[in-house]
Amino acid sequence: MGSNGITRRSFLQHLGTLGAGTIVGCSSGPSSWPILDSHTHFYDPRRPEGVPWPSETDPILYRPVLPEEFRKLVHPLGVRGTVVVEASSRVDDNQWVLDLIAQDPFLVGLVGNLPVGGATFEPAWAKYRKNPKFRGIRIHSEQVTAALQPSRELDQLIEVSRAGLTLDVLVGPGQLGEVATLADKLRSTRIVVDHCANVPMGRAPHPSPWVSGLAACHYAPNVSMKVSGLVEGTGRSQGDAPRDLEVYRPIIDTLWHVLGEDRLIFGSNWPVSTRFAPYPTVLGIVEDFFREVGATAARKYFHRNGERIYGVRLPG
Repeated sequence: MGSNGITRRSFLQHLGTLGAGTIVGCSSGPSSWPILDSHTHFYDPRRPEGVPWPSETDPILYRPVLPEEFRKLVHPLGVRGTVVVEASSRVDDNQWVLDLIAQDPFLVGLVGNLPVGGATFEPAWAKYRKNPKFRGIRIHSEQVTAALQPSRELDQLIEVSRAGLTLDVLVGPGQLGEVATLADKLRSTRIVVDHCANVPMGRAPHPSPWVSGLAACHYAPNVSMKVSGLVEGTGRSQGDAPRDLEVYRPIIDTLWHVLGEDRLIFGSNWPVSTRFAPYPTVLGIVEDFFREVGATAARKYFHRNGERIYGVRLPG
């Protein structure tokens, strides 16, 4: 039973009623607010060592993707800074991004990619944790599962927790329950689920493992959700994912009701998102939603929650 007296069963029954209706809220809030994009990637295939991701066979993503391009694209839209998430499996690429951050205040922090579970984690961790712009690490589904039991993965994540850094997790819809279990083991760790746990969009009722896992996350106050991956969830990979909020409303409504205004943060997943929709579409979908629920929640979602969770500040 939760602290407010409702049982998990009644909570799940309540979730089943969501997604068919519309949030009724204040639409008189400001049309714009400072935005922290909490999920971008930067890389340059022209480097002598190349890049392990994306593949050179990818006609959309395999090109130089650098901060100057991103800043010019998003600054007119109100984006004032970004947290970079390292997708490269090469440990030294964390330093390459940190070097970019040192030159550009628009990049406010890095969620790194370290070899959690491997013997080389410790020296990499000892190096990167010292940098104040290194704000956390990201792990994947297999590392989440491994850390549920006594393991090298769990020991290493405890080290991340002790350092006060943030843990991003990239999982599928069926693993949210595992995230909640991990959160119970790492109660002082701020955990962020990326991309709405990759749940499909425009689908109601939602997949039951996603619903039950999200209910479990409701009772894990250290778990937040990065409301990113929306256009990716449509499967429309020719850049034509719909702009209409109603396509995404069932998922966003459910997240809003379950996690509330203090546990949702904005992220674009740029440039990956460009395969599915232009940046103004990605941003516009969630701007429409938060104009409905009001300016206070919008400011939390678009920058204050991200600043608090990652321990960063927008420049200026």
